[in-house]
Parts: sequence; structure tokens; C-alpha cells
Amino acid sequence: QVQLVESGGGLAQAGGSLGLSCAASGSIFSTDVMGWYRQAPGKQRELVATISNGGNTNYADSVKDRFAISRDNAKNTVYLQMNSLKPEDTAVYYCQVKRRTLMSSRDYWGQGTQVTVSS
Repeated sequence: QVQLVESGGGLAQAGGSLGLSCAASGSIFSTDVMGWYRQAPGKQRELVATISNGGNTNYADSVKDRFAISRDNAKNTVYLQMNSLKPEDTAVYYCQVKRRTLMSSRDYWGQGTQVTVSS
């Protein structure tokens, strides 16, 4: 089992910065992909960024060049640094661990943390 606890977020002005972190308890496999998703009111949850154990990253086009995802494998923690924030970045941000093995497939989710960007 994996439990994810997010921290950070809050309120920022447009153009400002915020940082999120997500600590995972339990075993994290070297093949697990960690990432961040977000869900704005009335919208579907969408990918923000993911990072593999080896540091390969993937970003949504809407956050490229503004957000940076990183991972500390020793601490089982994933981070999201958000710069040049826009009001449309307002959402609940969720941490995810995506686990795929030969025998099973499972996604673990954090409880979510609110990010609000004022114009």
C-alpha cells in the first residue's frame, strides 16, 4: 500500500510562485511514476506533470516552461514548483503514484491540495 500526503499550495497572485510537495509512505518501486494532476471546478482531472524514477519528465503543454517537477527517491517525495502562475492554474492539485507491473496496474492518489491564483 502507498499513502500520499501533499503539502504546500494556497493562495498566490498572478505571476507569483508556489511549491507543492508530496511524501509517499510505504514501498515505492523503481518503476513507479510519480506525478501531479489537477482538477478545476466543473472540469475533468487533468495531467500536470509526471516524473520517472530516472528523472524523465512529461508536462502538459499549458504548464511547460512555468512548472518544474522533481523527485527525491531517497525520501519518496515528489515536488512541483509552479512559477508565473495564472488564474487558470486555480485547481485542486493531486499527487499520484502510477504503478504498473506484469501482474497488476494501480494508481494511488493523495487527498488533494487547493491552489488559488488571483488576478
